[in-house]
Amino acid sequence: MQFNYIGHMATYNRQITDVREFITRLENFTNTHNFINEINASNMTHTAGHNQFSDWSHAEYKQMLGYAGRAEGMTTRAPTVFAETNASSVNWVTDGAVTPVKDQGQCGSCWAFSTTGSLEGAHYVATGELLSFSEQQLVDCAGLKYGNYACNGGLQESAYAYYEDGMKAELESVYPYFSGTTQKKGTCAYDSSSTTAVTVSDYLAVTPNTPSQMKSALTTQPLAVSIEADKMVFQTYKTGVLNSTKCGTSLDHAVLAVGYGTEAGQDYWLVKNSWNTTWGDQGYIKLAIVDGAGICGVQMEPLAPHTN
Repeated sequence: MQFNYIGHMATYNRQITDVREFITRLENFTNTHNFINEINASNMTHTAGHNQFSDWSHAEYKQMLGYAGRAEGMTTRAPTVFAETNASSVNWVTDGAVTPVKDQGQCGSCWAFSTTGSLEGAHYVATGELLSFSEQQLVDCAGLKYGNYACNGGLQESAYAYYEDGMKAELESVYPYFSGTTQKKGTCAYDSSSTTAVTVSDYLAVTPNTPSQMKSALTTQPLAVSIEADKMVFQTYKTGVLNSTKCGTSLDHAVLAVGYGTEAGQDYWLVKNSWNTTWGDQGYIKLAIVDGAGICGVQMEPLAPHTN
């Protein structure tokens, strides 16, 4: 196992010089390796594999999950009823509405990535233009006033409120992301003269826990969604359709639903994560479509922003 871990260190450029840390990391890696073998021997509809988190402690992994949840008393939008769809599949990635997979790093800023992803998709649907918007702008600027906590979590709805206040989206190339390395926010550097004209004019809540309505909404645009991602079954996902209640439904991570389809007879949601292409299936995961809250709770809080 030590040989396997040394190979893992080389793959992910892990620099470990402290013997005690090496022993701890090796133990974490061994536990993950055993779990992967257990999953892959159990005839599940997905396969598991190693990634950059294989030697992390659970506490380190949890710290990266940045869905803050709704504050007490926070009002929610009444669900919009979308016209039912007969489409058997939707894929906004191949349709051109999704930017390449990004990497939030060691910062609980998933809420910002889910927000920009949904805004990128909405803008593409409206104009045919795919732009990559700045997550750092949200981490730095859409803070406590809106109920977001930078690397300590936030909420897509609260980020939409920042845009709805008249702020416009800056481009990733103009306001690049760095909090994944520093693990903290920077000083807000919003510059109205360098922004795009894109902002959120409104957002719609999709009827929760209703796959048919989520499908219908997904035919119109990519959706910001929230999931539970703190379980090993999610952490080690590699390929196939994850269909396991071990995932849980206590929301703690924000991602982007970019389509749906069927694989080997199992209907699934196609979901874009913000953990680089080294995680999952090139940065994506397929979650089984089931009744109720959905696998990992993906059907609990779908949101569809509208751009100006």
